[in-house]
Amino acid sequence: MDRNTVTGIILIFLIFMGFSLYNNHRMGKFFEAEKEYADSLYTAGNYDQAREAYIRALNYKPKDQPTIQKLTDLNKQLGLGSVQQPDSAALTAGTTDTTAALQGSVPGRVTDSTAFGVFSSRTHGLDEFYTLENDLMVMKIAARGGKPYSVMLKKYSTHDGRPVVLFDGDSTVFGYKFFTLDNKPIRTDELYFTPVGYQGPVVVSGSPASLTMRLEASNGAYIDFVYTMQPDDYMIGLESVFSSLSSVIPANTTSMALDWKMYIPQQEKGRQNEDMYTGLKYKVYQEDVVDLGGTRMQRQKKDMVTESLMKTDWIAYKDQFFSSVLIADDFFLNAAVSSTNADPTSRYLRFFESEIGVPYAHSDNSTVKMQFYFGPNSFTLMKKYDMQLEELVFLGRNIIRWINQFVIIPIFNLLDNFIVNYGLIILILTLIIKLVLFPLTHKSFISQAKMRVMKPMVDEIAKKFPKQEDAMKKQQATMDLYKKAGVSPMGGCLPMLLQMPILFAMFRFFPASIELRQQSFLWAQDLSTYDSILNLPFTIPMYGDHVSLFTLLMTASTIVTTKISSPAGGQEQMPGMKTMMYIMPVMFMFILNNFSSGLTYYYFLANVISIIQTQFSRRFVSESEILKKIEENKKKPVKKSKWQQRLEAAAKQSGRPLPKK
Repeated sequence: MDRNTVTGIILIFLIFMGFSLYNNHRMGKFFEAEKEYADSLYTAGNYDQAREAYIRALNYKPKDQPTIQKLTDLNKQLGLGSVQQPDSAALTAGTTDTTAALQGSVPGRVTDSTAFGVFSSRTHGLDEFYTLENDLMVMKIAARGGKPYSVMLKKYSTHDGRPVVLFDGDSTVFGYKFFTLDNKPIRTDELYFTPVGYQGPVVVSGSPASLTMRLEASNGAYIDFVYTMQPDDYMIGLESVFSSLSSVIPANTTSMALDWKMYIPQQEKGRQNEDMYTGLKYKVYQEDVVDLGGTRMQRQKKDMVTESLMKTDWIAYKDQFFSSVLIADDFFLNAAVSSTNADPTSRYLRFFESEIGVPYAHSDNSTVKMQFYFGPNSFTLMKKYDMQLEELVFLGRNIIRWINQFVIIPIFNLLDNFIVNYGLIILILTLIIKLVLFPLTHKSFISQAKMRVMKPMVDEIAKKFPKQEDAMKKQQATMDLYKKAGVSPMGGCLPMLLQMPILFAMFRFFPASIELRQQSFLWAQDLSTYDSILNLPFTIPMYGDHVSLFTLLMTASTIVTTKISSPAGGQEQMPGMKTMMYIMPVMFMFILNNFSSGLTYYYFLANVISIIQTQFSRRFVSESEILKKIEENKKKPVKKSKWQQRLEAAAKQSGRPLPKK
């Protein structure tokens, strides 16, 4: 990499940063102008036009709370209802969900009651809620649809102190779709259920407890949703009981369609990091767990991803640290699933949809059994269910995942049993890893020491072949020198390559570890997200709008490690390599500024320990002894490799002359 290339990279970075500052300033000016115009219309009493102007202002600054509150008040004043949550169309990337969300519509209800046949009497009712609760969660069941309306996890909170609610609101859909004998389309999600024997909130303590929601038909038939909660468990049983419906549902019905739709809200401070780990996964029957849309890079290329599935064991809607999973008692027959990206200004990350085929036995009493998992993405906890739910915790693939699963997690859990502070756990974990890898590190240092000792010899060869056309001769002479001295130029690279899987395993382990969530250490308030020490008034492309101290420390220590570990010699043959070695840490500083501070803290510790190990090795390794050994090796005859010996033997047998060196 020459000077012109470096200058070009710097200029591109400055152009990106300048454009970001200009764009932020420009949007701010448009927002202020539109808001001032809206305020003048409001003062003049022209409320309709003022409302439209406020909506236009929010297109430039969607998160401005005073303007949102002003628009909410205007909606109420004009009789348009309160601000509603965005619908799925507004969540599509490239649209502004604020405008769609703030139009001020009132949720509708079914008006044509005759369209539901024997269930027509259940098209109206009160929007009441019923509670099922244990030590870990509170689940509200809605009368409308008899569905889970919200799930709150008691032991967790969001980054700003609110309870973690996995989903909440009328936007959540869960219900069956089927046709009656008289060809009436039934959607249970739109009908009103009543609780059976409900005396108040059902609190689970000591033994399982159930809550039954019933949808009654005019002919005495009914559908029951029976929710069963265990004490101290995130798993909830659901039985769908279809009683006396053989005269309502056609006899050739062997399956039913189950709709399940959900908005995934942002729970963490770092949206970029959380968005990376949010997705829809499903377990193929008797096979592996699959990501909808493939890799993250493949998903990001599309605003909406859809797939048609065959038999599946479960379907999961997950974010970085929590999941909602629908699990079949045996298997789901098929499913059509989709994921829609949210607009970056929305408080949501994704909108997930599934239309699932469940087996149905036509009789007077048919039951469909399944389970919900509403809880944290804890590898240790999920593995206990023996359903491959632990695959929802992304720890890498192949050897990276094996290292995390069989080495890092057991050590981490062992330390967690004795040490309370997670910053200290990461420190001890780093020490253990670096001590285990020290033989490889020391071997790499020995190889670098040999290269430093041989640098004068390599320089002498370079003087003998100063011309460009002699480059091949110079390279051949250099390799002959290494061979005679018994030194491999790649000797220092192989030990480093063997350590790379550990570095990648840590890259996957820390951002996915819920144990680090909201655990503080030194200035970092949450080791699962970035440790901002300074919030910037603008956004730098790739870098973000804040400064993370552990990322800066990681970058500085990486540069120091690179400097003291750089092998002498070889740079004449590879121009620009030295510059690239120092540019790489800066590039990683931009990439990791929004990542888990636990990860950058680990990399910083690893660099510091590497510096100490390098100084230790230098103290106990004598370069004069290495030089003496090299001189002795040069005097010895070059030992032929087994391949060369076999080649010479074959040539003698065939009577052909040996190839010249």
